[in-house]
Amino acid sequence: MDFPGLKKMRKIYAKPVDSFERKVLVSPHSKGLHFHPHMNKVELVEAVQKSLGKETSKAEAERAVNAVIDGIKVGVKKTKTVQLIGFGTFKVASRKARTGVNPKTGAKIKIKASKTVKFVAGKALKETL
Repeated sequence: MDFPGLKKMRKIYAKPVDSFERKVLVSPHSKGLHFHPHMNKVELVEAVQKSLGKETSKAEAERAVNAVIDGIKVGVKKTKTVQLIGFGTFKVASRKARTGVNPKTGAKIKIKASKTVKFVAGKALKETL
């Protein structure tokens, strides 16, 4: 979906941010421009590939990213905590049962207790921000 001036605006707003570009996206569901300042998995794979060097294929970089993610999943499930010194800690946290509100009807509903994974940034990661 293009409109006049989009190419010019992409040039203006696509400024490099820490070797990654901020992308300007046009949503088909709303009017106007939306920024995409976060990194998705595809961009992470590209960064890993670039970091490992030219001899590394995109498929190998993707397998490496998937292996790390799978390792974190297994570690959290098995030991409840995965600590990566200098990066941060993934840990299981419990949520208590609570009362919520159905946004459509406004009726009060009971939400069961559940478990979630929380991430706490390490000191070195915090210092880079």
